[in-house]
Amino acid sequence: MTPATGGPPPAHPGSAPAGSGRETGPAAPAPATAPAAAPDRERIVRMDALRGFALLGILLVNITYLASAYHGTGLEDPGFDSALDTGVRYATAILFEAKFFLLFSFLFGYSFTLQLNSAERAAARFTPRFLRRLTALFVLGVCHAVLLFPGDILTTYAVLGLILLAVRRVRPRTAVRIAVALFVLTALGYALLALAQHLSGGGGLDPAATADRARAATEALRGDAGSVIGAHLRQLPDVVFLLVFFQAPAAFAAFLLGLAASGHGVMERLADHERALRRIQWTGFPVGLAGGVVYAHASLEHPGSSYQLLALGVDVATAPLLAAAYAATVLRLVHPGRARRTAALLAPAGRMTLTNYLGQSLICALLFTGYGAALVGRVPPLPVAGIALALFLCQALASRRWLRRHPYGPVEWLLRAVTNATRPPWRKPDAP
Repeated sequence: MTPATGGPPPAHPGSAPAGSGRETGPAAPAPATAPAAAPDRERIVRMDALRGFALLGILLVNITYLASAYHGTGLEDPGFDSALDTGVRYATAILFEAKFFLLFSFLFGYSFTLQLNSAERAAARFTPRFLRRLTALFVLGVCHAVLLFPGDILTTYAVLGLILLAVRRVRPRTAVRIAVALFVLTALGYALLALAQHLSGGGGLDPAATADRARAATEALRGDAGSVIGAHLRQLPDVVFLLVFFQAPAAFAAFLLGLAASGHGVMERLADHERALRRIQWTGFPVGLAGGVVYAHASLEHPGSSYQLLALGVDVATAPLLAAAYAATVLRLVHPGRARRTAALLAPAGRMTLTNYLGQSLICALLFTGYGAALVGRVPPLPVAGIALALFLCQALASRRWLRRHPYGPVEWLLRAVTNATRPPWRKPDAP
C-alpha cells in the first residue's frame, strides 16, 4: 500500500497530515470568557499530541517504501531475508500500516468544525477560506508526490475536503452511521473481489517480472534528479488506484467520525468520556491487532492472492478499532495530572505536522534516493526503523525550539496565509 501518508497511506498506509488545524494562538481571537481558556488550551494540547503520535506512526510506515523499491510490490528485498528482517516487517504491518492515516483523517474532520468556528468569530466567509486551504493542500500534495514521495495523501484530503464541505451540516449521529457504512461496504467489496478471484482461479504474482520492475525502480531511484522524478511518475498510477479504492473511503469515514466527535465536544470534555476511552482500548486492541495479524500474514506470505484481497477487507474493518485504541491511549496519557512529558514531546511535533510530514519525506529522499546518499535497497529493515525513530526525535526537539520564537511552523504559516488571505505574524511578539 502506500501511506497516507502516508499521511500518506496505502496500499500501504500510512499517511499524511493536512496541516496542524490549530485554531487558536497569537493570530486567533481570544476566548470570549476566561473560564473557557483552560479547556481550550487543554483541547489544543490533546489534539497536537495526537497529531504528533500519528506523525510518528506514518513515518515508520512511509520510510519502508522510501528505503526499498520492493516494499509494496508483493516481494521483499532478497538482500534482507533474515528472521529479524521478517519480524520487523511483520511488526510494521501489524502495528502501523493502514492505521495512522486514520488518526490524521479523524483530526482533519475534527478540526473542520474548529475552522468553521474560527471563521465565524472573525466574521469571515468560511467557504472561500476552506477552498483556498484545499487548493493549497492539493498543490503541496502534487509537488510532494512528484518530487519526494508518490504515496502522498494531501491531494486525497484536498479532494475529499470538497465532499466534507458539502455535507458539513450532517448531524453527528448520521455522520457516524455513514462512516460505519463506508467501512462495512468497503470491507464487503474486498470480500467479493476475493471471492470472484478465487472462483476464477486468477490472481497471483509473476515473481520474475515483479523482481525485474523492482530492480529497475531501485536503479532509477539511485540516479540523478530526473531519474528519481521519472521513477515517481511511473509509480503514481498504481498509487492513485490504491488511494481511490483503499484509502479514500476509509479516510472520508474517519473525516465523518471526527466531525461527529467535534459536534459532541469530545476533546473539550475528555473527562466525561473516560469510561468510553477505556472501552475503546479493551475492544480496539484485541480486535485491531488480530485483524493486523491477518493483514500482515496475507500481505507478506500470500501477495496477489484472493486471501490477500480478503485480508484487505479484514483490515478495513479492524484497523479503525486499533487506530481508535491508540488514540484513546494517547488521550488518556496526556490528560492533566498524568504523563505530561508525553504531551511535551508529542505536542510540538503535532503543532507543526505539515512541516514535519513534508520534512520527513525530504530527509528520507536525501538519504535513500539519488538526491543524496542513494541508500535505497541498501539498509536492512531494523536500521530503517531506527532512522525513523531518530528522525522523529530530532523533529520533536526542533519543533519545540522553533515554537519558542514562532507561532506556527513554516508550512503551517504558508497554509494559514493562503487560507485567510492575510499575512500571519512570523514571530511571537515576545520572542527574543
